[in-house]
Amino acid sequence: MAKILMITGDYTEDYETMVPFQTLLACGHSVDAVCPNKAAGETVPTAIHDFEGAQTYSEKPGHNFTLNATFSDVVPDSYDALVIPGGRAPEYLRLNEEVLNMVRHFFEASKPVAAICHGAQILTAAGVLKGRKCSAYPACAPEVRASGGTYAEIEVTDAVTDGKLVTAPAWPAHPAWLSQFMALL
Repeated sequence: MAKILMITGDYTEDYETMVPFQTLLACGHSVDAVCPNKAAGETVPTAIHDFEGAQTYSEKPGHNFTLNATFSDVVPDSYDALVIPGGRAPEYLRLNEEVLNMVRHFFEASKPVAAICHGAQILTAAGVLKGRKCSAYPACAPEVRASGGTYAEIEVTDAVTDGKLVTAPAWPAHPAWLSQFMALL
């Protein structure tokens, strides 16, 4: 089974953090969930994003998600794959050079990477999308294109795999996204 790193942060999307974390564990994988400047046992607040007929998603308070590993202890070489949830966390996580270096490691080592929704913001900031097809929440499409990637316009329930990268627009895609990611593991 795979040893997986999940990089998350404050106001990560609730479903996009909880569901892959629990699903991957239930399937026998090991998942270390980390956040910069936080240690195992600390929490990150989550946000629930929903599609309720407005021009964009709504946001409600979610759960407190407990981290099970310490960011400063992460050695990227020791992991087989990477998961990047969406929500608001990627907006500030992409400013952290250590996060970006970790992400680059997985691409340089050709390890599986799964990113969903706004997680693409970290991929664009890391400069790893040039020539790659990437889905994301539609509001991230300009960033994907500006970084040299091809934005995959797919249904909100679909995912796309390009080499070792699996991406999806939002949590309604979990069955497709997680299935495609686990096929790479």
